[in-house]
Amino acid sequence: QAQLVESGGGLVQAGGSLRLSCAASGRTTGFGTMAWFRQAPGKEREFVAAINRGDGSTYYTDSVKGRFTISRDYASNTMYLQMNSLRPEDTAVYYCARSYTAYYGRDYYTDSSAYRDWGQGTQVTVST
Repeated sequence: QAQLVESGGGLVQAGGSLRLSCAASGRTTGFGTMAWFRQAPGKEREFVAAINRGDGSTYYTDSVKGRFTISRDYASNTMYLQMNSLRPEDTAVYYCARSYTAYYGRDYYTDSSAYRDWGQGTQVTVST
């Protein structure tokens, strides 16, 4: 069974940066889309960014465009989320997720139920 382990979360001041990592183990082939979601206290889990294996296409939610960058290192089976210019509203638990289908439509890659494997989450806290 595939496992995903996130790391890199922490406490940072507004305007600062963090880089999250998602290391995959177990089954590491045949996936289509990998993504980052986040969940703030009292809120639903929301889509942050996604990347497709085939053509490397990337997608972002509007609130993080220009500030966050998703990437993947195929050699180490690790996905990253570089987060710059962090804001207090970015505070949440961040989860990585993996699907064995490639999604190119927004209705699909933003839907958490489309992903099969999930990590345990890493806390990101942005202070004012």
